[in-house]
Amino acid sequence: MSRSPLLDHVFGYMPAQMLYAAAEIGVADALADGPKTSAELAEETGTHAPSLYRLLRGLTGLDVVEQKERDLFALTAEGRRLRADAPDSIRALIRLFCGPDVWRTWGDMTETLRTGEYAWKRVTGRTSFEFFESERELSETFNAAMAEHTRAVAPGIIEAHDFARYGTVADLGGGDGTLLAAILRACPGTRGMLVDLPSGLAAAPRVLEAVADRAEIVPRDFFESVPEGADAYVLKSVIHDWDDEKAAEILRNCRAAMRPDARVLLLEQVMPEMVTPEATGVVRNDLNMLVSTGGRERTEAEFRDLLEGAGFTAVSLNGPLPPSGYHVIEARPV
Repeated sequence: MSRSPLLDHVFGYMPAQMLYAAAEIGVADALADGPKTSAELAEETGTHAPSLYRLLRGLTGLDVVEQKERDLFALTAEGRRLRADAPDSIRALIRLFCGPDVWRTWGDMTETLRTGEYAWKRVTGRTSFEFFESERELSETFNAAMAEHTRAVAPGIIEAHDFARYGTVADLGGGDGTLLAAILRACPGTRGMLVDLPSGLAAAPRVLEAVADRAEIVPRDFFESVPEGADAYVLKSVIHDWDDEKAAEILRNCRAAMRPDARVLLLEQVMPEMVTPEATGVVRNDLNMLVSTGGRERTEAEFRDLLEGAGFTAVSLNGPLPPSGYHVIEARPV
């Protein structure tokens, strides 16, 4: 009898939790200055040396560390991405998506399928964003994770769309300003507005420091209102967080603030009408929205319907863009 390939997925929780443990205790940071024994690493990370040794052996199979001698481990090139200070770090993403809160939310998917109620609210008693607002450490991890992801996708987005044509770009729900900073660096003649809740903006002054003379930080809830005066309103990975009613509310607030010649730019993955293996990423993201926020990934037709219902007409759809399959959906007011 042949082994089922489904078993690789069944046991997928094991490498996920190995990576989470390594990120949480700071294995990569402790190895930054060279190879160490499990005892040396245990002292630096505050862990139990014999148990840590067993994890390190497991991490060799994930290309995080290299076993130089029986009890001497070094960081690999890929493992360096688990360092907090790496420019291409994924440590916060691992800590968020493999951490206990997201973990137990996915563990409750069966009940979501039975009831239609998204798991995060049922498990925690609050929406995911209410939870982040009240849990400072988790909020910091979430914001850092979103910044890590944005650093990876921003070059492709900026290459695909001419942001230099706008005098002012407003980044709504832009967190620490990683995307806006990249746009302003690429477009020296453009000004920017960064709009988010205060908790999301905590690191923005540091991130926007190099372009501070062209960037305005605006604490604002986009469910209440959106600042006027921008030529382009950017929403990256925002609309997918919400159901159609809430998403339309955000878009209507944008519409109310916009001049007739302004544009709204949705930076989102687009769900194909027929799923292929290439769509695995967006399908899994859609399931994450199902259990975590009550939102969804949408097809091109669903985006067009959503935009039209909020007072827009779609102008263009550009994508998918590497490395994560984002599209730039441009729309204008009608």
